[in-house]
This record gives sequence, structure tokens and C-alpha cells, in this order.
Amino acid sequence: MKIVVIGGTGLIGSKTVAILRQGGHEVAAASPKSGVNTLTGEGLKEALAGTQVVIDLANSPSFEDKAVLEFFEASGRNLHPAEAAAGVRHHIALSIVGIDRSPDNGYFRAKVAQEKLIEASGIPYTVIRSTQFFEFLKGIAASSADGNTVRLSPGLFQPIAADDVAAIVADVGLASPLNGIVEIAGPERAPFNEIVARYLKAVGDPREVVRDPDARYFGSRVEEHSLVPLGEARLGRIGFDEWFRRSQAGA
Repeated sequence: MKIVVIGGTGLIGSKTVAILRQGGHEVAAASPKSGVNTLTGEGLKEALAGTQVVIDLANSPSFEDKAVLEFFEASGRNLHPAEAAAGVRHHIALSIVGIDRSPDNGYFRAKVAQEKLIEASGIPYTVIRSTQFFEFLKGIAASSADGNTVRLSPGLFQPIAADDVAAIVADVGLASPLNGIVEIAGPERAPFNEIVARYLKAVGDPREVVRDPDARYFGSRVEEHSLVPLGEARLGRIGFDEWFRRSQAGA
């Protein structure tokens, strides 16, 4: 089976490509560097020829509200007709848990727009909504820093390891389309501020994490269940301790 992974050289994409290739599948890692650009449509026809499955893991180079919306809308309008012409039988996209519950977050609004284009495309699909990755805890702490303190909401948080995300994405790519959404999350759930405090302590960062119900998360107010699945979710296997051990071993 031929599988094209859009964004196949990124954090999740590179891991997903490796898993699928180990399984004996013909996998193309598509990205602008390889001459495939969903934003412009360049190289799509050639890349998708003979492809049964497309896994879209591409991300906007800019997180500015207008730019990210334009990225996902333009990408979808280029990608889906090319998939239809190639006879693609399953489109998989990675999205985010809670995007429909935080309308003040421009990135989340853009992902909602992406999902709507997928649903309207007529191509069998599965949308995988994931919680935040452990790999971004450092960046979250940096974005929430106020001097020597880090202000974070006590809303619930359930981060997942990139290795688990890639394993699930690869598994979904080999399964039948759901024509719906599956949510995935890490195995441990705790208040947002406590998880980031645990990370900072583990890396020896002396900054104090302050519990602040009014703290924003990339512009959004975080309620108790804003960032976690509300119903049934597929859980990863890797908890914080194992993820941290692996991350330090690979550093």
C-alpha cells in the first residue's frame, strides 16, 4: 500500500514514516523540501499518483491568526481535489482536543476550518484529535513565564508523548476510515500547573509555577476541561517519567 505523509519530516511525521516503513509499506515523506507544497499545490499530483492513504501532518509556518487560517484553508483546497483525482481512499489528519471549546484561540479556529474542509471533501476520512505533546512543555513554560514565575491555569491537562501519537497515527492510517473523530491523550491527567511544575523540577529549572485560574494558554482562557477529552479517548502508554527518561537519553 502506498501512503503519503504530508509533513513527513516533522516531529510526528518523521516518527510515523519510520513506523510505517518498518511495517513494509511504501511511504513517501512529502514536504516543501521534497517538492510537495500543499499551500501552493506544487507537486501534489505527482506525489499522490497511485496513493491509497494520505496522512496530513502539515503545520503552518506562522501561528498568527490570519496566516494560520489561510494556511489550513488553502492547503485543504489544494489537497482534497488532488486526492480525489488520485483515488485516495483514506485521508487522516492530526488535530487538537478541545478546538471547538476555545473560540478565542486563532489557531484552534483554523483547525476547526481544516476539519470542516475534510468533512466536506467527500473523501473517506479520520480526524485524530490529540492533547498537547510532552515535547512542548518547555515551550509552554517559556510562553507563560513572568520573570521568575510561570503562571498557569489549574485546568486539567493530559499530555501525550510524540512516540505514542505517531504509533496511533500509523495504526489509524492502516485501518478503515471512521468518517469521524477519534480523540487521543496521555495516560496521566492532572492540573496544568502541576504537570509543568513537575517538568521544571525534573530539568532543574528553579522558576516557581503559580496556580492562576486567569492565566491564558496561547490566548485562551482554560476552564477545567478545556484541554482534555470529554468522553472516551484512546490513551498512549508513555507517562511523564518514561517520556522524561527517554528525552534525556536522547538529548
